[in-house]
Amino acid sequence: MSKSDGGDVIQLLRMRLHALNDLALTLKHVHWNVVGPHFIAVHEMLDPQVEAVREMIDNTAERISTLGGSPWGTPGRLVAERTWDDYALGRAEAIEHLGALDVVYTGVIEDHRKAVQATETSDPVTQDLLIEHLRQLELFQWFVRAHIENSGGGLSTGPDDSEKAAAGKAADQARGKP
Repeated sequence: MSKSDGGDVIQLLRMRLHALNDLALTLKHVHWNVVGPHFIAVHEMLDPQVEAVREMIDNTAERISTLGGSPWGTPGRLVAERTWDDYALGRAEAIEHLGALDVVYTGVIEDHRKAVQATETSDPVTQDLLIEHLRQLELFQWFVRAHIENSGGGLSTGPDDSEKAAAGKAADQARGKP
């Protein structure tokens, strides 16, 4: 790999590292702030996801180091360099958090897919790592969506790409509101 390609891959991985660190913190935040009748199901579903994402974080940071870069895992660097807003919900019902988490997962997965495409010709090892992440991230999104999906495959959150809007729609659907 050329030095230029290596630098590009390192930068790409730094953003994936930030996204995964943010996801792990967000999942833990939801774990602590979920309430309502589905509390225990969601609360217990999230810990294995947090652990798996933490492993993805470690693997990503080690890949950055392997390529000669310096992985930055500090909160200040994450906040300064990220391109997304902080998670929007505090204490809320499980269905609201699940609607918002679906939006979070969609963002992480879409950006991971772009990174997979960007490494297709320059770094198949990094691409393989990212594909493995996608396998798990998509599985976790499926777990989340199973709670907010109807039997026809439609999401109660609709096509919203804002966490608060998705959370509100999920809550309305759970309460029987159109």
